[in-house]
Amino acid sequence: MAYEIPVTQARAELAELINRVVYGGERVVVTRHGKPLVALVSAADLEKLEADRQQAEEQVASSLSSVHHMTPVAPAEHRRFGIAAEHRGPHLGD
Repeated sequence: MAYEIPVTQARAELAELINRVVYGGERVVVTRHGKPLVALVSAADLEKLEADRQQAEEQVASSLSSVHHMTPVAPAEHRRFGIAAEHRGPHLGD
């Protein structure tokens, strides 16, 4: 659970908020008019979030790649469904 604080109060308490995040392991959400604006997280949490995002992107790319290779479409199907072009991947030497 994150601690929420208005941006005006966060300005005045920035040093304390940084200590809460770094040493207390808290996450702080800075709000404006009651809506989340930014979040303060530790550098370690940020690294984990970025690694998780990269892993998820790689899984999606891998899934899309395997689906593309598993489902060839015959030229007759292209005409049947009105497909005018097909991406065939990079052409080396062009």
